[in-house]
Amino acid sequence: MSPDNLRETLRRLPKAELHCHLDGSVRPATLAELAGECGVSLPCPSTPDDVARMMQVTDAATLEEYLTRFQYTIGVMQTEAALERIAYELVADAHADGVRYIEVRNAPLLNTRGGLSPGEVVDATVRGLERGEREFGVVARFIVCALRDLPPESSLEQARLAVAHKSRGVVGFDLAGAEAGNPASRHAEAFSYAREHDLAVTVHAGEGYGVDSIRQAVHDCGANRIGHATRLFEDQSLAQYVNDRRIALEMCPTSNVQTRAVPSYAEHPFRDYFARGMNVTLNTDNRLMSGTTLTDEYLHAANEMGFTVSDLSLVALNGFASAFLPWEERLRLIDSVRSEIDAIEEAGT
Repeated sequence: MSPDNLRETLRRLPKAELHCHLDGSVRPATLAELAGECGVSLPCPSTPDDVARMMQVTDAATLEEYLTRFQYTIGVMQTEAALERIAYELVADAHADGVRYIEVRNAPLLNTRGGLSPGEVVDATVRGLERGEREFGVVARFIVCALRDLPPESSLEQARLAVAHKSRGVVGFDLAGAEAGNPASRHAEAFSYAREHDLAVTVHAGEGYGVDSIRQAVHDCGANRIGHATRLFEDQSLAQYVNDRRIALEMCPTSNVQTRAVPSYAEHPFRDYFARGMNVTLNTDNRLMSGTTLTDEYLHAANEMGFTVSDLSLVALNGFASAFLPWEERLRLIDSVRSEIDAIEEAGT
């Protein structure tokens, strides 16, 4: 299959995106426009191409350095109109990328500088996702993120916020931010609250810190899914535990290469996890900072990691099956895309 045909095949492959940050997926043109409107100074000319180049992280030595770019997007995400617009545009971009289901995550506390309450942040974001779903047919849901570097009391408040919106577009609770020096175990009470109220949970772990971070996510926080998990292979007992319980791994190869979590695509553990039969999914993490799409992530898996179209069809199905939707809704989604995936898989073999 030619490179162009492979890209188009993977673009058409129905996909689910489970790990995508709202503040990391702003369109460059939108960032430039909103920055001008609200007085946020960008260190580059305000053309979409210049903004895209400036925001793409190619020089970070650590996760913490990678996260510094977010000051610009967060700076323009302080009004309901901006949040709704950015969420809507993300669903539109996902649709163009062959995505049929997307979970968008964000930390509402970061969007309250202009006077919004965390609840208003969630409501505005969900309105944008719902408008995108109506117009493009992409099922879109929201995950509330707490932040590792804030006190546990803050995380508990965010868990309460997520639970309060459980029937209003929110499907999960997450913990994000710099891992080093900020153990997930400090936030166990927030995760206990979410789980006690029947809300699914995921945790960023094993991205900017060692495998113990993943162990805390699994055993202290009760993670249903793990964000990144690039260091899981270092603890074979834990890896077996995760595999036995089919805990989904939200893998984001481009982001992991940029943050130096892995040296290269070829050395990413995604291939080994898949070969072991683990429940792996592919995701963008941050479309803007990583300069990527979900199609690009699937293409890297094919070109740099040796995945076949058949392999990637299974990865796509893993995404739908691991969504934070009621099981009956997941089955309906899978049924709606199964014939397309089967046809693409057959054509690619």
